[in-house]
Amino acid sequence: MYEPYSLTGQQPIYSSLPGIITFLLAAGSFTIPLIHYLIRERRIIELYAIVFNSLATILSWILLFTIKRSGQPIVYMFGGWPPPVGIIYVVDFYSGLLGVLVTSILLLIAIYSVGYMENSERLYLYYTLLLAVETGLLGCLYTGDFFNLFVMLEVASISAYALVAYYRTRRLAIEAAMKYAIYGAMATTIFFIAIISAYGSLGTLNMADMHFKISGEYFAISGSSIGNIIYGIGIFTILSLFTFTFKAAIFPNHFWLPDAHSEAPSPVSALLSGLVVKIGVYCIARFLFTVYGGVDIISVFRDNILLIIIALGLASSIFGAFMMTIQRDVKKFIAYSTVMNIGFIVMGLGLGTYLGILASTYHIINHGIAKALAFLSVGILIKITGSRRIDELRGVGRLYRGAGIAFGISMLTLAGVPLFNIFVSEYLLIAALIEARAYLLIIGFIISYIVGMISYLKVFYEICIKPPTRTYVKKTFSYVTYFPLTVLSIACILLGVFGGLVIKYYITPATISLIYNEPYLESIIRLIRLTGLWS
Repeated sequence: MYEPYSLTGQQPIYSSLPGIITFLLAAGSFTIPLIHYLIRERRIIELYAIVFNSLATILSWILLFTIKRSGQPIVYMFGGWPPPVGIIYVVDFYSGLLGVLVTSILLLIAIYSVGYMENSERLYLYYTLLLAVETGLLGCLYTGDFFNLFVMLEVASISAYALVAYYRTRRLAIEAAMKYAIYGAMATTIFFIAIISAYGSLGTLNMADMHFKISGEYFAISGSSIGNIIYGIGIFTILSLFTFTFKAAIFPNHFWLPDAHSEAPSPVSALLSGLVVKIGVYCIARFLFTVYGGVDIISVFRDNILLIIIALGLASSIFGAFMMTIQRDVKKFIAYSTVMNIGFIVMGLGLGTYLGILASTYHIINHGIAKALAFLSVGILIKITGSRRIDELRGVGRLYRGAGIAFGISMLTLAGVPLFNIFVSEYLLIAALIEARAYLLIIGFIISYIVGMISYLKVFYEICIKPPTRTYVKKTFSYVTYFPLTVLSIACILLGVFGGLVIKYYITPATISLIYNEPYLESIIRLIRLTGLWS
């Protein structure tokens, strides 16, 4: 009998919890229209959506703590079918931590929307799509199968397209949504072609099974042509990475992002910038370090991919930083800052070192929180002034201090000011670059950091410090609207002040689970053996 892996004696945890979370959100999404037609009471719909978001958040935290306590991934088989025949969810600490980020921020977005979207029509469709996006995002994080990844990318993407077009009477919103949808559909179609190539070459789309089959031993067993398999893997890799860079808005595939972020409702902008683009980064990380991690036969190929990722990250950071300096629309300004920060994230990822991936992982968390705070707080200021132009928002943060303080904290955080969370992750990134002696990347990082900081501080001064140039009609917002701003502001400070503890207990285990992929792979390999497909 051929033994492809010498398994450790540790058993993975088999639990239906990952499936329950995604099913719960999908059920909530599909039943909101029914609730609307039966009751037609907006407060019931809002409460209904918040309850489902709250349950998903609680369960995602339970899932993370279960993984932390056991030290093993949690495995769920759909319908009891083992891989590679059936679809499987495998949640390690890395995907579990990002799952907590998704559910927690979306819960705050749902709470914020109660006050912010108060006068909106078709509110039931808004919450339907919000839960659908969350279902897709968690499905992408939890799945261990590339076809299911494609399906969940489509679920999240189609829902996001519709949310961008939520203000359907605005021409620019429809235009932004159409551009996002057309190019997004092209990207996911390309990914579908990629997985066809992978299945034709390897006969599987399960991530662990693919890792085994491209590790070298498979060629000797199957008698397959190495050249044909490498050719198929090459097509799969190139096309998949194109899709992932589009979803992550990495330069030059960022072009859809500024219009989509600026024309969407502010809660949706927070969702897109804080969470949706991170899924592309997660897919790149899972692709490179789970499927290709430790595979000697394509190590040179993987190293070249990492170099490409680094180059794209450097280009994104510099391009995003300089584009920030010429923006007059505050939401486009924040959107281009996402391009810059995604560049920082993939630079750390592309290094392939422990410290680089640690910095990248912490920056994903920190940027998601800070960017959600920026869009949610500025959304209130935009509603007050009726404008997104920075010069017309001058001084409004001084008059409406709740939103003004929150927006000021988000700008200081994104600027990398000490004591805030992003300073810690950017400090880790520069340390990783120095450790790798990547001098060109260090220069590029410093340039984009300085340019970005100046831009952030300028906007902070313009909106929150300068005296207002005109009076505004008094508008009141409920405490429910300000609650998410308070939570996110406190998180920006605590994750900076207590960054060492967060890194020790959460970021380090997540980084280790991504780099040292044996527990992830073994949890699936044990199930594959049950099918008898490995003999």
